[in-house]
Amino acid sequence: MDDKLLKYFQRIMPLSEEEIRAIVETMSIQNYKKGTVLLKEGQVSNEVYFVLEGCVRQYYLVDGDEKTNNFFTEEQWVISMNSFSQNTPSNHFLDCCVDSVLVVGNSEKADSLYKRFPKFETVSRKVMEQVFAEQQEIMSSYTTDTAEQRYLKLLKSRPDLFQKIPQYQIASYVGVKPESLSRIRKRIANRY
Repeated sequence: MDDKLLKYFQRIMPLSEEEIRAIVETMSIQNYKKGTVLLKEGQVSNEVYFVLEGCVRQYYLVDGDEKTNNFFTEEQWVISMNSFSQNTPSNHFLDCCVDSVLVVGNSEKADSLYKRFPKFETVSRKVMEQVFAEQQEIMSSYTTDTAEQRYLKLLKSRPDLFQKIPQYQIASYVGVKPESLSRIRKRIANRY
């Protein structure tokens, strides 16, 4: 299991045996059942997660409706950026859409690794740049794309989600009601 995280880091930067041992020693791998809430709106986030298996959904509650804005799957980081880095209450929820296996980290573990191996601060910065770029791409999609275009992009870039996630959550992510998603899917099916 921990090989996924190590391989992920090694794609960013080569690691020595000592650095690999330090990561393995500080890793906490946890199993979560479908429906487990990792973070609630109003809570301060003190943990970050790396998905080894499964899927974590980020969503907001708006007038009682869940508005999904991201799904995190294998080899993705789940970080409530503002809450974690600014120590402020979260404005969203994080929950496991399916049974999930996650590496759990916190700032104490990270700071300890940074002190022992300053190179990890560079690795961390590169991870944050990637996370930020992914978030920026999602935000731009909501500004520039239609719901159908967002659906098609999701279908092309993350087809695995359609096997794991209920359609109403896909609809929420795309920005439509489930009935509208059904119409979009029919239109697409009729074209091909």
